[in-house]
Amino acid sequence: MSILSADNVTKSFTSRKGEIEVLKGIDFEAESGEVVAILGASGAGKSTLLHVLGTLDTPDSGQVLIRGRDPFAVPDRELNGIRNRDLGFVFQFHYLLPEFDALENVMMPAVLRGDIGQKEKDRAAHLLEEVGLAERITHRPAELSGGEQQRVAVARALMNEPAIVLADEPSGNLDEANSEMLHGLILDLSRSKNQTFIVVTHKRELLGRADRGFVLEGGKLLEAGR
Repeated sequence: MSILSADNVTKSFTSRKGEIEVLKGIDFEAESGEVVAILGASGAGKSTLLHVLGTLDTPDSGQVLIRGRDPFAVPDRELNGIRNRDLGFVFQFHYLLPEFDALENVMMPAVLRGDIGQKEKDRAAHLLEEVGLAERITHRPAELSGGEQQRVAVARALMNEPAIVLADEPSGNLDEANSEMLHGLILDLSRSKNQTFIVVTHKRELLGRADRGFVLEGGKLLEAGR
């Protein structure tokens, strides 16, 4: 059984010019421990797709399954539990809290869950070490480079040990060197932790490094190379 799947998912938005169909019957599956890259031009609907897969937005029709369960068919409390337990998010902008240092930012998902003990501090410190920021634990976001800030955001997404990490243009604001470093980090983390990473991007080079690649075009999702 796939860990995350979509079956004939559609999504439209209403604008001043009328109804805009963004997703037109998306079928998708991801297995445990693989990195899936979804390529698409700006405005193709990549973020919309990721938000639907990550339960941040509701499909108009079709079905999303996480571990075989429909997250939109359960009460809000259960849905929040699924998000907290199974999903981690990395966005194009890091969204770090400027008043907190790197360790505190990484701990934030656990803090929101009500867990702020030494175990959580140790885990956050270990995650920062894993992403190469052991010497930046006490630095605030303004004291970090763009690449370092995004690595803190990746560590934060891993704090609650999610089975699935959804990344929305995580290297979109980074230069080529930092993009390459971040892509390599995602691949290494997926392998070492058996976590699924679904990355939407406009950078074609990631397709060659991911386990599987797709292209989102015209509201349809096609396997890369087809």
